[in-house]
Amino acid sequence: MNKPLLSKNIEARSLEFVWHPCTQMKQHETLPLIPIARGEGAWLLGFEGERYLDAIGSWWVNLFGHSNPRINAAVHEQLDKLEHVMLAGFTHEPVVELSERLSSLVSGRLGHCFYGSDGASAIEIALKMSYHYWHNSGHPEKNGFVSLQNGYHGETLGTLSVTDVALFKDTYAPLLRASAHVPTPDWRYAAEGVSPEEHAQQAAAGLEAYLVQHHGETAAFIIEPLVQGAAGMGMYHPRYLKLARDLCNKYGVHLIADEIAVGFGRTGTLFACEQGNITPDFLCLAKGLSGGYLPLAVVMTTDTVYQGFYHDDTTFGFLHSHTHSGNALACRAALATLDIFEQDDIIETNRAKAAYLNHIAKPLAFHRKVRNFRNCGMIWAFEVETGDPAFSGKFFQAALAQGLVLRPLGNTVYFMPPYIISEQELDQLVAGTMRALDAF
Repeated sequence: MNKPLLSKNIEARSLEFVWHPCTQMKQHETLPLIPIARGEGAWLLGFEGERYLDAIGSWWVNLFGHSNPRINAAVHEQLDKLEHVMLAGFTHEPVVELSERLSSLVSGRLGHCFYGSDGASAIEIALKMSYHYWHNSGHPEKNGFVSLQNGYHGETLGTLSVTDVALFKDTYAPLLRASAHVPTPDWRYAAEGVSPEEHAQQAAAGLEAYLVQHHGETAAFIIEPLVQGAAGMGMYHPRYLKLARDLCNKYGVHLIADEIAVGFGRTGTLFACEQGNITPDFLCLAKGLSGGYLPLAVVMTTDTVYQGFYHDDTTFGFLHSHTHSGNALACRAALATLDIFEQDDIIETNRAKAAYLNHIAKPLAFHRKVRNFRNCGMIWAFEVETGDPAFSGKFFQAALAQGLVLRPLGNTVYFMPPYIISEQELDQLVAGTMRALDAF
């Protein structure tokens, strides 16, 4: 079968048999799927020689490029030893080594790792673990949760309960447990003349007002540190993190840090919480944890929480499981990912790349249709002034025509490229985005 026919064949079969995520399938009657044959560095390659710069890291997961030779080698080596064994009653070297290394990255303050399969499963684990801790401690009344306005934490029923994005949540409202939302520190919502730090302080005052009244029934406060992803990459001042941590301490409420999207260098530090100089009670990691290779998530927590479950009575244990919890192949991919961070001084290299993109993107920031151009580490975002309700899909197509994978959130265009992206590729990203904007 020649390449054009092979590509069409895969697209047709996918449309017949695959129900694609976060997709209105009827739109694919006119909007073609993009069959991908392979990946190479920052690029996705089609069957007919098409090349697309993966400027969103394949939904924010890919850190070191597609088919990275070092991660490939690590997975291949592990495959010859052990692919998987259940983690209930058994253990293996990759999961032990990964847990030790993750703990060392937070100076041992979060020394206990519980593994899941994806971001939503990590949030479910943290929510259940927080409630169960209070239950074991004699406070079953502390079973409520509070989160930020516009926060997003996943699409399972538990995670949707603490999410505040109507598009994902409203349909399932009758199935969800009620939770509270407090004002967002996202500086786009600041009043005129109010600085990002001042707005963060005002938002923290809103959190305290809530906790004054409800701390006795609240198990945890959950946040996306520094960047609220699905809300359109809403960015906020790190001062909020310190204020939130202090308030949770003051009122006896757990702090859950959802770093699924922002962990592993995305915000300019290995973990976003570092910029607030805080340690949460639960740190949730996924996406980039395995370099984007294999499904893997982890919830890291304190010895205090761990000891709350350590008991002769089985019912005091955290009786939660995932079939592929701590999968050996995924853990080995994660270890290879951590090796690259350490060996290549990725955080410092990323700072240089961010400075370069910020410099070359000045014409983009001042484009007549662009508003709120912003940057946090290796995340960039801006709003496009448009009245077209179909903007997202149309811009996706316009970007593809420029050889770019960009998937706007409403009218927010964002970049979250792999860290191995070169200056030449950054030039292509900015120039192609400008041309896509001008196509409107």
